[in-house]
Amino acid sequence: MTFYQVTFLLTELLMLTMLMHVVGYSGFTWEQKSWHMATFLSIAFCSAAEYAVHGVTYRPAYAVPLTALTVLQFTAVPMLGLLFSGALGIHHRGRLVAAFFALNLVVEATAACFGYVFYFNDEGYFRGSGFWIYGLFNALSVIYLFRNLFVVGRRFRHQDARTITMVMIILLSGVIPMALLRLNIAYMAISLSATVCYIYYNDLVQQNIKEDLVDNQKRLYDMQTQIVSGMANLIENRDLETGQHITRTGRYVKLLSEYSRAEGVYVDRLDDRFISLMTMMAPLHDIGKILVPDRILQKPGKLTPEEFEVMKQHAAQGGKIVREIMEGIADEESVAFAADIATYHHERWNGTGYPDGRKGEDIPLSARIMAIADVFDALISERCYKKAYPVSEAIEIIRSEAGHHFDPQLVRVFLTHKDAFLN
Repeated sequence: MTFYQVTFLLTELLMLTMLMHVVGYSGFTWEQKSWHMATFLSIAFCSAAEYAVHGVTYRPAYAVPLTALTVLQFTAVPMLGLLFSGALGIHHRGRLVAAFFALNLVVEATAACFGYVFYFNDEGYFRGSGFWIYGLFNALSVIYLFRNLFVVGRRFRHQDARTITMVMIILLSGVIPMALLRLNIAYMAISLSATVCYIYYNDLVQQNIKEDLVDNQKRLYDMQTQIVSGMANLIENRDLETGQHITRTGRYVKLLSEYSRAEGVYVDRLDDRFISLMTMMAPLHDIGKILVPDRILQKPGKLTPEEFEVMKQHAAQGGKIVREIMEGIADEESVAFAADIATYHHERWNGTGYPDGRKGEDIPLSARIMAIADVFDALISERCYKKAYPVSEAIEIIRSEAGHHFDPQLVRVFLTHKDAFLN
């Protein structure tokens, strides 16, 4: 196999590979895919035409079909710069491509009739005195492509000058031998250049997508934080006696989560994502209280059994409120996390809590953590219906309720690090 045959086969295989990648790639629209496919198919066609003219034994009887094939080839080659500009996302290229193709085809076909750009005789293919016309069309195409590479680079936040320079060198290494010399390696260089252009553009697209995703996630996180903060403030404004309850419990759940992970408790679930959601969503644990009447929420004395039944409804109602407000602006994991805290933070380890009477690890871990933080702060804080408990007594109550009200493993962590909760 000759060197020319090898370069021809490599070019065709490379373009076939790129076509398969484009067809299966989900990051482009069908319009973008069409531009890329047109580029790679054109390179494959031009390489095949070049091989038919120079890589096969010539016979004078082939002069007419080879002339027609070469006219198409000489028309298609200068189109590559325009086709790939369309593939790079340069808009409104359709009319320009059609006009340039028509002009090029008319010029090449007319010149071929007089043997001005090229001709075939009994001995084979020869360049005519007007071959510079073909070179001029190619030069215009290359200049146009280079210009668009920089346009695309400026459009994105990542412009790799070294990659653009490499594309230029590879492309010129194909165009110069093809236009000025008689070397038959042009399309291998052009195909390599097209591949590098594709990889470069795809890399730019992916980097931009990643940065846009990060920006969108940050905006969404900020929006969620503002919504949570706003709803938490709404709760505090209604339940005037709670003071800084929401702020303190937010700090407690973060400490309890982090210390539990450090102590090897529930390490399979207490990852950074869990702790982040726990800290963010904890202020929503009493969101259901906005539906509790003021006469019950702010009653200075002990609630009657009927009033307590109304108060208990805030747990189940809280989960529903969270879902109604946050669905559509937060991912399902965040919504479910917040809903679990609001719904189940009054469940008890022994199954005597509400609203569903869940027991043990059937209670979501987030709610079990919230329960300790919520009760501890309620014990050491003064409310409209009670005085504040001494800290030592509050800690003893938490200790005595391990395995009854609270998860015993979480209570052990709380007691081990109790001093941190008092600072």
